[in-house]
Amino acid sequence: MTDITTSAPVQDHGSAEPQLRSRAARFFEAWPPMTIAALAWIGAMLVIALGADLLAPYSFTAFDLKARLQPPLGFGGPLNHALGTDELGRDVLSRLIVSIRLSLLIAFFGTLIAATLGTSLGILAAHFRGRTEAVILMLIDFQASMPFMIIALAVLAFFGNSLTLFVILMGFHSWERYARIARGLTLSANEQGYAAAVRQLGAGSWRIYGRHVLPNIASTLIVSMTLTFPEIILLESGLSFLGLGVQPPLTSLGNMVGYGREYITRAPWILLAPSVVIVLTTLSISIVGDWLRDRLDPTLR
Repeated sequence: MTDITTSAPVQDHGSAEPQLRSRAARFFEAWPPMTIAALAWIGAMLVIALGADLLAPYSFTAFDLKARLQPPLGFGGPLNHALGTDELGRDVLSRLIVSIRLSLLIAFFGTLIAATLGTSLGILAAHFRGRTEAVILMLIDFQASMPFMIIALAVLAFFGNSLTLFVILMGFHSWERYARIARGLTLSANEQGYAAAVRQLGAGSWRIYGRHVLPNIASTLIVSMTLTFPEIILLESGLSFLGLGVQPPLTSLGNMVGYGREYITRAPWILLAPSVVIVLTTLSISIVGDWLRDRLDPTLR
């Protein structure tokens, strides 16, 4: 009688470690640590902007002259003012939270206006050609040749300052970039087979550009938006720093920096808090923009 013994298959535990390493390498190649950190910071800014009214411990306009210029927590300041107070006793943390919301809203709508205006003009120039294209290209060259800061200062000085006018003015920043990109990509798309095939099937211009051309050039335009967004944040900060941006009682990041410059030696926390937010936010959006360019551009894969 013969005993037949079956042995369980031996598992090679040594091969699991290289697989885990290769998976981790692929993950960090697709999601670099700097990109993850940048996305986390942008997400935190969006949460703060959406929940500013709930997160702010005090009203951003409430002041207490008895508590003016108190240092932040950890530098001898009280527990109820984590980032200290300003020259009027207003809570810096509350003003910073509200400033983040307003600055992001200005940058978002400004970027949206610039992208919509520039893309529309670029597609119109590529479609009509002739005199229409010449006029649009002339406007693009004029916008590119004039320093936008000078135009902004002149418009705000002549028409006065209001939040609506300021947002619209920010929307005219960098629209020529979108117009150039949209015109070039639309001309290229019109020469390709899919646009010509749809046109031969009897589709109208709105359908061709809205359903076929625009989705194919959207990736490049989205990357351009990630470049315009931090530029508008910096432009808004610069104009508010000069006193021509957001006006009291509203507050923005540039507005806080502008008021804090007078107390930079006695109370540097007034200026440092919004300055750090501006730097980290613009840096994070730029990092995400570079990452999106690498992910969306097929030639870089």
